[in-house]
Amino acid sequence: GMLLTKDRTFYKRFFTLMGTLVLQNVIVLSVNLADNVMIGGYSETALSGVAAANQIQFIFQQLLLGAGDALVTVGSQYWGQKKTDPIKSLAKAALLLGVGISAVLFLVMSFCPAAVLGLFTKSDAIVAAGCEYVRTIRFTYPLFALSQLLLAMLRSVESVKIAFATSVESLCINVAMNWLLIEGNLGCPALGATGAAIGTLTARGCELITILLYILLRDKKLRWRLSDAGHTDRGLMRDYYRAALFFVVVSGMFGLSTALQTVILGHMNDCAIAANSVASTLFQILKVASVGAASAASVSVGIAIGRGDMKLLREYTATMQIIFLCVGLTTGTLLFLLRTPILSLYELSDETELLAKQFLTVLSVTIVGTAYEMPVLSGIVKGGGDARFVFRNDLISIWGIVLPLSFLAAFVWHWQPVWVLLMLNADQIFKCAAACIKVNSFTWIKKLTR
Repeated sequence: GMLLTKDRTFYKRFFTLMGTLVLQNVIVLSVNLADNVMIGGYSETALSGVAAANQIQFIFQQLLLGAGDALVTVGSQYWGQKKTDPIKSLAKAALLLGVGISAVLFLVMSFCPAAVLGLFTKSDAIVAAGCEYVRTIRFTYPLFALSQLLLAMLRSVESVKIAFATSVESLCINVAMNWLLIEGNLGCPALGATGAAIGTLTARGCELITILLYILLRDKKLRWRLSDAGHTDRGLMRDYYRAALFFVVVSGMFGLSTALQTVILGHMNDCAIAANSVASTLFQILKVASVGAASAASVSVGIAIGRGDMKLLREYTATMQIIFLCVGLTTGTLLFLLRTPILSLYELSDETELLAKQFLTVLSVTIVGTAYEMPVLSGIVKGGGDARFVFRNDLISIWGIVLPLSFLAAFVWHWQPVWVLLMLNADQIFKCAAACIKVNSFTWIKKLTR
């Protein structure tokens, strides 16, 4: 039967992890939001240029998220067995992967930024503003990769408070630098998009230094030393890369499909770009509840599998599904109620504001689906070791159904932007069925430890 677990430690662990990760993600997004609002006040062209560059950043973040989730999935199973040495080898493999991904992106954005940004907009002025921003922002890529993967290493042993602290730090630094450098306060130069990029770069640098100091001086669980970066277990590194392959591909596909949504809406009309930018920012902030739930689920499942306790795992799975549904109904309601007050903060044309409101109405329905299917698939199923299923499911629903139909809706059938947006998010609803069947079949449990 579907019984809620009586295990007190589960609730304490789950909600501590989820709460901290939600706060951290909200703050990380607030950094982007602060950039958007502060640049939006400076010029709309600069805002659109930065938004285009942030699409690339988003795909990059998704790839790193995949690399980090793979580390947490394998690492938390060892943590369930109270073994920390293997986690260091896994972390080294993850850091190498992250640095590799950031190096590729750095080179691409150094040699052909205009070609890449041109995919997201038809306007030369916006591309030029984006290129100006990228000239500085590309240096944040390797710093961000190292920070994110070191935080994933800590997350696999349930150390999440430091992630929250560093995200608060980077928000404060970023906002302060933006204020000084975008419009040129206190006698600083007014640098516009470049000012925003310098603010972000400074924040990322400080963030990485803080995380390294924490790991080397404060952390008592892993006792990671710089010498650990030298000697590693090749077998464990191979285990990591095998797990990471599907994780990174799934996350990359998701990042790419999200960026393609922007491409589709961006080629419809200019109001649709602005409305989508505003609507998706608010949507992303409320979606963090689901992201936090998915991360917490992944760690909880990993620990239970590591211990080999099946009865506990079944109870956890039933309990978490109920939590996810509650999260969905709450965030959907909030998104619907906050539409009007949030939109009044922006200075939008009437047409853009109406579109943004319609977009948010659609998203307040689909977010309920997101809150169930995403933590179930990317938290429990993928966290249980079955990333293949999630990969196949995404391949069919996103690339087989949603994107082709959305392209047709936008460019062949010429539907209204709001219906195209609904089409783009339809998979959030129908994926729930696949998620429900899969998770309750318990065919996703894979032991990934040696």
